[in-house]
This record gives sequence, C-alpha cells and structure tokens, in this order.
Amino acid sequence: MPKLILTRHGQSQWNLENRFTGWWDADLTEKGVAEARKGGRLLSEAGIKPRFAFTSLQTRAIRTLWLGLEEMGLTWLPVEKSWHLNERHYGALTGLDKGEPAARHGAEQVHIWRRSYDIPPPAMPADSPYLMTGDPRYAGIVIPQAESLKLTLERVLPYWQASIVPILQAGTETIISAHGNSLRALVKHLFRVPDETVTDVEIPTGNPLVIDLDSKLSPTQARYLDGDRASKLPALPA
Repeated sequence: MPKLILTRHGQSQWNLENRFTGWWDADLTEKGVAEARKGGRLLSEAGIKPRFAFTSLQTRAIRTLWLGLEEMGLTWLPVEKSWHLNERHYGALTGLDKGEPAARHGAEQVHIWRRSYDIPPPAMPADSPYLMTGDPRYAGIVIPQAESLKLTLERVLPYWQASIVPILQAGTETIISAHGNSLRALVKHLFRVPDETVTDVEIPTGNPLVIDLDSKLSPTQARYLDGDRASKLPALPA
C-alpha cells in the first residue's frame, strides 16, 4: 500500500505574532517558506514521490504544498483543494493575541477552549473584522462560527472517506498539506487516539509526517522526516 504524507503549513505571520488564526488567511513568513522548501527537499532525499495532493483553501497550506512540490520537481502533480481541510475555526478568538482572552475570561477558561476536545470557543460576532462571508472561495458554504476539535473532525472525516481514501486504495502515494487541527483530526482517526488525549498530539510546522499504511489504511509505521523538529507520535493502532 502507498505512503500518506501529512504536512502542516510552514510558519504563518499570525503564528509568529502568536494570534489565533483559524480560517483567517494569514500568509507564510520567510521562515515558513524555508520550512516548506525544506520539507520538499527532505521528501525528495528520502525518495518519496507522491502522485496526488490535497490541500485546504487557505493560502498558507496551498503555498506550503507548492513550495514543497517545486523542491521535488513535482509542480505538475494533480491537486484537489477543499474547505474541509481548513484549520479549526476559532470563532470570537480569531485575530486575538493568545494572551488576550486569558485577561478577559481567565486562563482556565481559555485552556478549555483551546485544549478540550468538544467545547468550542464563543461564536464569531456579527461585527467581527474577520468575517469571511464575502470571500468568493466560500461561496455556497455555511462558514462555521466556531469549532471544537470534535466539530473539525466531523467535517474532515467525510471528506477523507469520500475523496482521499479512494486515491489511497488505488495505490497512489498521497500528500496532504493542511493545518494543525485538521491534521490532528486525521491523526486521531488513523491512530485511534482517545478523545481525552488527542489534544496532546502536536503537529510541527513544515515537517512532513510519512505514514506507511496497510491494506485497511491502518498505519504500520510513521516518522517525521526532520528529526530535530519531530513531535511525539501516538502509538500505532493494535
């Protein structure tokens, strides 16, 4: 069976500024561009050659994919983009420095919003400057007003089953360039991570996670290519 490569976008401007980003379209920093290119080089050096790609509708993930494919000499690769792979929507927290909500609501409450599995932050207000209702890429889509990781998983998994699984079952090595929480949702599903521990799973920026799959698309081996920036992976499913 083929390999699945999961890549979180390189550092974005709002990552650098320590702001809640979510669906807002923050672009890559120079460091993020370098991370994306390094990810592509590491894949090339490892002899990994994906033949199909998926990404979100957000610039930081799209550019991370482009830059990586350029390093691999694979800019011709077929790419499918979908909002289902977008980052978790942070609702009213969008745009705030991550220290601001703690001053308003208390550190414990903010920790619950950020790290609980099924409790979303407050909904984005109707007068928020970060509303995306006029963005043409989301025409006809009901944009969430706030999401927990559970809600993110509930939109990622149907897309995984309908669009990505058939590509993998056909034997096609596949790369997904997406976001910390949409990829965390996929890792939860693939590795059968319990609800109570999934938010401990960290996905580093710009570091390809290569997963070997069996005939049932269950992981048999997984590794980050940049060992110096690797996060601890969940145990392989039994």
